[in-house]
Amino acid sequence: MSTMEQQGHEAGVLPVLRALLGFLIAAAAIVYATDLFSRLGIAIYTEQYLAVVLGASLALVFLKREEHTLERRLNLLVAALGLGGGLYLAVQYPYLVEHQLDMPAQALVLSAMFFVVVLEGLRRVVGLTLVLVVLAFLGYALVGHHLSGPLQTRAVGLDRLVVYLGIDTNGMLGLTLGVAATIVIGFVLFGQLLLKSGGADFFNDLAMSMMGRSRGGSGKIATVGSALFGSISGVVVSNIVATGVITIRMMKQGGFRPHTAAAIETVASTGGQIMPPVMGAVAFLMAEFLQISYAEVVLAALIPAVLYYVALFIQVDLEAAKEQIAKVSPELIPPGREVFGNGWIFIVPFAAIIAALFFYNMRPEAAALLGALGALIVGVVRGYKGKKMSLRDVWDSLCETGQSIVDIVMISAAAGFIIGILNITGLGFGLTYFLVQLGEGNLFLLLAISAVVCIVLGMGMPTVGVYLLLAVLVAPSLIQVGIEPIAAHLFIFYMGMMSMITPPIAIGAFFAASIAQADPMKTAFTAMRLGWTAYIVPFLFVLTPPLLMIGGPGEIALAVVSALLGVWCISVGFVGYLNHRQGIAMRALFIFSGVLLILPDMGGLSLALPAKAAGLLIMLVVLGLGYYRSKCVLVIK
Repeated sequence: MSTMEQQGHEAGVLPVLRALLGFLIAAAAIVYATDLFSRLGIAIYTEQYLAVVLGASLALVFLKREEHTLERRLNLLVAALGLGGGLYLAVQYPYLVEHQLDMPAQALVLSAMFFVVVLEGLRRVVGLTLVLVVLAFLGYALVGHHLSGPLQTRAVGLDRLVVYLGIDTNGMLGLTLGVAATIVIGFVLFGQLLLKSGGADFFNDLAMSMMGRSRGGSGKIATVGSALFGSISGVVVSNIVATGVITIRMMKQGGFRPHTAAAIETVASTGGQIMPPVMGAVAFLMAEFLQISYAEVVLAALIPAVLYYVALFIQVDLEAAKEQIAKVSPELIPPGREVFGNGWIFIVPFAAIIAALFFYNMRPEAAALLGALGALIVGVVRGYKGKKMSLRDVWDSLCETGQSIVDIVMISAAAGFIIGILNITGLGFGLTYFLVQLGEGNLFLLLAISAVVCIVLGMGMPTVGVYLLLAVLVAPSLIQVGIEPIAAHLFIFYMGMMSMITPPIAIGAFFAASIAQADPMKTAFTAMRLGWTAYIVPFLFVLTPPLLMIGGPGEIALAVVSALLGVWCISVGFVGYLNHRQGIAMRALFIFSGVLLILPDMGGLSLALPAKAAGLLIMLVVLGLGYYRSKCVLVIK
């Protein structure tokens, strides 16, 4: 066979292998979620299932066509190592875990192989940043016992450390990989089936019919559509690419400047990660970390997410008014009744998930599978606008589910390495103590330091990876000083997520800028202005627990109303427009009144209520002055 024929043969074989591996991962997840082995009377360790998913995911990472023969053969070899190692670990896990302390040679070799291959797989899917973080922790684990102070670690031999990371349930096969391989896969499958069944088209048309007739309608369509799509997608860049190719072009045609259009899409898609019910799969990770129900996480996250999108929506509306941006062309807007008539049935899969989680207390992976079944039935029986799912669509959904989960599997396995190192060396306790000391008892200072750490560590990393890393490094120190655990975890989640729009490595903003053909840094700074609430609201809900539904109805109502008014005032001040352009003094007064309205009760001084009253008074005075000015202008005209 000639070289060209061989390459052509491989080009045809590799996609088939990748599809089969993707299907294997999805099928394994379905079997695990339905407890099929238990129903058949077969007892297996969860770690055996995780090993299969990890092995198949590693093979997927390396099964890619390369032009150079040597590189192609190396990739095939490593793919075979990953898959073979995963299957071997699955079969031998009961023996290996029983003899882990004896450190048999096969455990050492297998663990070392997984450590190297997982890190190389991680480098290929998300870049070098997280790899360097893992290696830094490994290096510190080997020398940390020579140091003194709160960051001193206990001495651990390299061989024992490697086996612990590869075999122990606190390492690679631990919590993070478990959540990714059970819950996340289930919701990715649900999302894939929903998209193939026409759900994405329905959401886009729904946003168009709801917002298209208002000023700046194209920007509002992007906001609503990206929020709906992002809440089930789970990856910021995917959200931007999937919806941005339509919404950014629409916004530019509607009159938004390219960098503004890209920034709106960036902020809207990034916010999909904090929008219940799915929250980019972090809601389920958070529930596992905190050992609370998924429903508690969703309820706590709801008000901050609403504040985030209210601020974006207000700024889009005012920006459109200031720049005199036209409404969407009427012929492009589908009739709302027709859209809902064709797509109302897509509510059924979501209703199935909510009922399963909230009313029947089903496990998240089982609820996701139920929602996926609902999406499958809707797509096959009805579809959207007469377009039904075919058997090929179902097959593609299963294959793409397994292939799209690879990034998260690599990140979760690497996060398991970090968690294992923190546990076996005692570094986790030392880091918590060190951060608490750094804050010196000043809660606001500790929060500020933690926010900077979260944004810096999150740069260049996907949302799930950011959260997993910060949940083990930063959140414990916040909980240690008395912050509500759910508030601490939401704080680090928000701050880590904002690395997507914060220069210098604002990946989300840069992707959107490339679609809009806009300046990347200008897009990033505009996105920071539009997404300002995500930098402020985490401080608010840490210091004002009612914003997380913690407290009495009166406290929650006061916190929500004052926060909404404050967000509106600050947004008006940032945009500089309300019926007419605002001068610097008026903008400053709007911002000042907004700050007073959202000011939390700090230090037990009970200043929050008087501050809110003063903020409300200033807001009313400024609105009165604006009304008087507009009347004077009309009289002069």
